[in-house]
Amino acid sequence: MLDHLIQGATLVDGTGAPSRTADVGISGGRIVSIEAAGSGSGSGSGSGSAGASGSAVSVEDATGLILCPGFVDPHTHYDAQLFWDPYATPSLGHGVTTVAGGNCGFTLAPLNPARPEDADYTRRMMCRVEGMSLAALEEGVPWGWASFGEYLAALDGHTAVNAGFMVGHCALRRHVMGPDAIGGQPTPEQLEAMVQLLRRSMAEGAWGLSTTQSSTHSDGDGRPVASRHAGREELLALSRAVGEYEGTQIEAIVAGCLDQFSDDEIALFVDMSAAAGRPLNWNVLTIDAAVPERVPRQLLASSRARAAGGRIIALTMPILTPMNMSLGTFCALNLIPGWGEILGLPVPERIARLAEPAVRTEMLRRANSPEAGVFRRLADFGRYVIGDTYSAANDGLSGRVVRDIAAERSQDPFATLVEICSADQLRTVLWPMPTDNDPGSWELRRDTWQHPDVMLGGSDAGAHLDRMCGAPYTTRFLGDCLRRRKLVPVEQAVRMLTADPAGLFGLRDRGTVAVGNHADLVLFDPERIDAGPATLVHDLPGNSPRLDSRAEGVVSVRVNGVETVRDDKLTGAVPGTVLRSGRDTRTVATR
Repeated sequence: MLDHLIQGATLVDGTGAPSRTADVGISGGRIVSIEAAGSGSGSGSGSGSAGASGSAVSVEDATGLILCPGFVDPHTHYDAQLFWDPYATPSLGHGVTTVAGGNCGFTLAPLNPARPEDADYTRRMMCRVEGMSLAALEEGVPWGWASFGEYLAALDGHTAVNAGFMVGHCALRRHVMGPDAIGGQPTPEQLEAMVQLLRRSMAEGAWGLSTTQSSTHSDGDGRPVASRHAGREELLALSRAVGEYEGTQIEAIVAGCLDQFSDDEIALFVDMSAAAGRPLNWNVLTIDAAVPERVPRQLLASSRARAAGGRIIALTMPILTPMNMSLGTFCALNLIPGWGEILGLPVPERIARLAEPAVRTEMLRRANSPEAGVFRRLADFGRYVIGDTYSAANDGLSGRVVRDIAAERSQDPFATLVEICSADQLRTVLWPMPTDNDPGSWELRRDTWQHPDVMLGGSDAGAHLDRMCGAPYTTRFLGDCLRRRKLVPVEQAVRMLTADPAGLFGLRDRGTVAVGNHADLVLFDPERIDAGPATLVHDLPGNSPRLDSRAEGVVSVRVNGVETVRDDKLTGAVPGTVLRSGRDTRTVATR
């Protein structure tokens, strides 16, 4: 007898094959039958008379709904949030059943038991570099582990999503080198200890290595994070170790990820992937018709990797991610060259410096300079929309465009924005309007998505909680494909969200709707599927804020056969699995 039977669904199975009407039977957490709707003839072991409602404990009529595999998010930072939020919200509500964490070189493990203070260092680093609430990290995470395996064990049985994790280079360096990880170079003995710690972590289930050399990544003290001090030989030694274990990967970030790679960065990525014999993925590929040279330059790394026996995958987002900014809190504006020095001052001093015309002129010059890279997109301050305001001087400005307010005041837009924010003691919420929402950019995205080394992802879900909300990219993309731009057919869209990322990580029996696969399934209404607007909520430990977005049109989400979402609402079930390399992933070789 089946545990559950879904009848009459429009099945989009994740392979890219044409949709078809089917009945899908679930038993023991797996898909055991797929039949033409109403046929009553099984297409796989255990199907029996699965087409008859009497053969299942529960049956649902899915006529007019689309059934597809659960979505796989290849780039999240749910490493901490899963402890206080086992549902990985808002991702689960948007149909994400599997998340990849431990990215960008940052993980909560391993921790050196001889230095208890390393946990506090890690918390402060994650607060600064990934925009996680320090109060939530302190109050919502148990911090009782030392090894990577102990960290994974702390999550076992307590998540509603399937979750796998890379091990972060910063944690490896800190564990072995202590405070010398910042600025120092390892001795041969320390490098060997790092390699051995990475090996142990992968033997315990880590998916591989993540690392960063991005100039935007600083620790809680404002210093470059540990992995930014690593030399080429250290990175290659760690990469070679990755290739010794089954089902492993590399994820890496360099400064050029934000705009265009240098020759040295391309060579480093190519050599790391080739040394490991494993795929290396990076994020995020920004696609903008105003910068047509960016995509070919970034994908040059992929073609060179294939020639050298490696493979490099670029992650790119299929939506324009809602962002929340402020001159009062750390956000992307702080990453513009020269801006961090001003925006890092105490608020009274910051307001005073921002009031100086010469300071604003220099800030604008730096924001529009080549060195600002992709952050130049943030420099058109006339396009910003004013969000929440906090002073009587700003009454009536919420929802208005800065350019219009500046015209009324006969001011420069940036001067107007600064004036508004200063009246709120810099608490004003700012919404930058994207500059790449033009038809040419969307056509370029569609073309780029066809490249074999480009994959959808880069949500950063679980990080930058009060500044951006990338988690809803799955439902917003599907709504776009079904009812708005229709850049790709739904069968291709689903494959890009499921089988493609599952294939990158070598996930066993996941990513498609097939007999024998784990029953990670999403049932949605094609007439309604979408993501609601991003709103600020205060539901983290310590009453800390984050941006949230509710899904629309999601009828059901199942993880390992158990329903976790029904009619856009969580059921409270926690059937997720902590996915370990080798056991739950197979090797995706590059040669």
